[in-house]
Amino acid sequence: MEDSHFSANLALFFIGFLFLFPSTATSVGINYGQIANNLPPPEHVVPLVKAIGATRVKLYDADPKVLKAFANTGVEFIVGLGNEYLSKMTDLANAQQWVKSNVQAYLPATKITSIAVGNEVLTFNDTSLSGCLLPAMQNVHTALVNLKLDSQVTVTTAHSVAILQNSYPPSAGAFRQDLKQCISPILDFLSKTCSPFLINAYPFFAYKANPKQVSLDFVLFQSNAGFVDPASNLHYDNMLFAQIDAVYTALDRLGYKKMPVQISETGWPSKGDEDELGASPENAKKYNGNLLKIISQKKGTPARPNVNLNIFVFAMFNENLKPGPTSERNYGLFKPDGTPAYGLGFSGIGVSGGNSTGTGGGNPGSNGPSVYLSPPANSSNGYLAISSSPEIMVWSSWRRLSMGLILLFAYLMA
Repeated sequence: MEDSHFSANLALFFIGFLFLFPSTATSVGINYGQIANNLPPPEHVVPLVKAIGATRVKLYDADPKVLKAFANTGVEFIVGLGNEYLSKMTDLANAQQWVKSNVQAYLPATKITSIAVGNEVLTFNDTSLSGCLLPAMQNVHTALVNLKLDSQVTVTTAHSVAILQNSYPPSAGAFRQDLKQCISPILDFLSKTCSPFLINAYPFFAYKANPKQVSLDFVLFQSNAGFVDPASNLHYDNMLFAQIDAVYTALDRLGYKKMPVQISETGWPSKGDEDELGASPENAKKYNGNLLKIISQKKGTPARPNVNLNIFVFAMFNENLKPGPTSERNYGLFKPDGTPAYGLGFSGIGVSGGNSTGTGGGNPGSNGPSVYLSPPANSSNGYLAISSSPEIMVWSSWRRLSMGLILLFAYLMA
């Protein structure tokens, strides 16, 4: 009875999705965090991910249940190697075994395309990890080479916006001086292995830190006057684009102008504590709704207008076991039962609650905004780019949408 209820809700959801996007469907990349004890089993998450048009998923570990559930679905995965494993990965034998067990074992059925080694290591509260990051990345890559997987799986790491010394205006973007000796060799590695630079960007933190000076409309992609960068003469009407272009400038300063940038996390909480101004269902709806609209138009940033944005939204579900303020547990597009956390235009899908507690790589604070530290006093100014990206693409062809319908109903009839 429960499965038939689930299938009926899924069918209704997809029909509603077609009416919302009659000529195009937005392909969403999503962060799938699991620091919770009430999430549905991964096999019930598969149709939810596909129904919202997601083609890319980022995990914070290499959960075998998730990777098995998504086998033969065509969904691409970034798997995570948690900060707590970095020191072990400085031993090539350990890295080789990890890749065999957590990547090779699931290929080619599950499309693992990248490994994110660590998360915001350079601005993490354990500075001893910084020296382990690059050796770990190098060994994981060497393991991929040895297993002849390096042509299909890249190795990278995600950074917080707090790695920037300057972020305002975007033309002044520069990495922190104290981190350059770590960042430069990492950039060299990414360049040589053709891997993207990942950045986690949360305009919410800038607004939360200084709501009197930071315009809410500016951070929510709402209509506003914005500002003109005095050096580039480019106009910015939202903070996320300004943050991204500051990263491009910082990369350019170090000689990596052509390096691809992915926003590995961005999102907005639908609930927060009393001092977390701006955390509300209304603002979360505006932020993520407007973001999806902008990216569906294939708009690049002012400094890179012809480069499609490659963004992963945080997150799939609200996660009830995340530590920290209330906002940390309320970034999800969906509640654990599959119903929307707020209205983004879809009706949701009833799913069965699970009883497994995700580890997020074994560290309760290892995914999402909970690990993002405020930058040092000299790291930001202007609009206060304080913290920390699904590639969002457009299905312009009804052929792919029709194929999605065929797959969906095949799943329902199974």
